[in-house]
Amino acid sequence: MARDRAARPEARPLRLFIAIDLPEDVRELVDRGVEPIRERYPQGRWVPIRNQHVTLKFLGATWPRLVEGVLATVGSVAARHRPFETRVSGLGAFPSVRRARVLWARLEDPAGRLAAIAADLDAELARDFPPEKRPFAAHLTVARFDPPVPLAEDLAEIGLESRPFEVAWLVVYRSHLQRPAPVYEPLATFPLGDELRDP
Repeated sequence: MARDRAARPEARPLRLFIAIDLPEDVRELVDRGVEPIRERYPQGRWVPIRNQHVTLKFLGATWPRLVEGVLATVGSVAARHRPFETRVSGLGAFPSVRRARVLWARLEDPAGRLAAIAADLDAELARDFPPEKRPFAAHLTVARFDPPVPLAEDLAEIGLESRPFEVAWLVVYRSHLQRPAPVYEPLATFPLGDELRDP
């Protein structure tokens, strides 16, 4: 009987994360900008352009009974943060450009607006989801490498900067793990600043 219950779709956890989307032209700019690196390291796991996003909070395996509360919390957090502008500015790598396991594009966040939303989500969801241990760094992942590769020379030659664009929504995504790349299904979208609008 327990096995039958576990086999039901509603009994399985959903893999969730909270993110902001990027305009299509910005994603295309990033994709074109990293083309020289992609040609040099085709063995990397390159994120499809449709999947590029900025993760604010990775929830991971989430039981269905928690989803309604997660959506309510994200909506509440979104409502108390105003829309703002940012832009993609430069490339980087984790843990270092000399031994890169992750290639990423940086988002400007001089006023800490993205970091503030991420911290707010972390605090509000802490009862059911472990807080992040690493400091928040606003970025979108472009590729992963195993084993790591040297990217110092490549990154020094690429100047990547997008137009400014508005961040006005938070999106809760469900990740469906498939090959060759996961499929991200938007479960809900919440506008920023609803609590701050004039009546």
